[in-house]
Amino acid sequence: MISADTLSPGQLAALLAFHADAGVEWLMEEEPVDRFAEFEAMKAARSEQRQQAGASQPSARSEAAPAPRQQASQASAQARDTTRAPAPAVNAPAVAIPDAQAVKEAQFAAESARSLAELRTAMEGFVGCNLRNSARNLVFAEGDPSNGIMIVGPMPYADDDRDGMPFAGRLGDMLNRMLAGIGLSRESVLLSNVVPWRPPGNRVPTAREADICRPFIERQVALAEPKHLLLLGNFTARFFFGGSDTIHQLRGEWRELQLGGHTVQTLATLHPQDLVTAPINKRFAWQDMLAFRARING
Repeated sequence: MISADTLSPGQLAALLAFHADAGVEWLMEEEPVDRFAEFEAMKAARSEQRQQAGASQPSARSEAAPAPRQQASQASAQARDTTRAPAPAVNAPAVAIPDAQAVKEAQFAAESARSLAELRTAMEGFVGCNLRNSARNLVFAEGDPSNGIMIVGPMPYADDDRDGMPFAGRLGDMLNRMLAGIGLSRESVLLSNVVPWRPPGNRVPTAREADICRPFIERQVALAEPKHLLLLGNFTARFFFGGSDTIHQLRGEWRELQLGGHTVQTLATLHPQDLVTAPINKRFAWQDMLAFRARING
């Protein structure tokens, strides 16, 4: 265990940020709790309750044993009960199970939207993806689509989920610097993610979760009609391009994507997280950003 007493304010802030990025959302109690003692006390209390219940039962035979006709009725009722489905658990949380029906519902909801505002409303009411059960917020597209530039990342991170906006926090700061280097800002482009709900602990979305969310991000591209699309990170590039190549193999090469009847020039590069964890990647991202600037200004 790390003692906070020996940490400087800066070290403590960095430690808290690390735990937040890892998905830790609850701190320890102020006083230690002996869970073993609590369990033993709970067992003793239950044992005492059972003993008291047994002592209070009637001893008369007429009360203890039911009549033969009553026994037959009870046996018949028990036989009927065994054929019934078990009753659902009381207060069980409603969990969306990813399946083919969820994909169809996502397609219907996406295709029914005639604007980005309508699409956001449809996604807020969609319950077919289990990721929304653990996420704080839906993180929808944000920015200005009128300039014809759209940037897509893989998923919301902890800061995005907390603020309800794409590319918040330190990763957003890194993206802002990437854009500023080629004369753009987050206000002048449309920012979005493949998956609009943060996976627990920032894990990579599963293939099934990506399939369910695919209609939503493709509909965003179709409605925004960008001329140029910038994909950030390994997951995003594989999602749109297919295959199993890494981002270092997919980056820096222009491709044409057909999404919802819309053709868009697309370039993949590294995600801001890749630059934070390995600063040496900045040189590759800078090359890609220069190529992106040359194409949009050409």
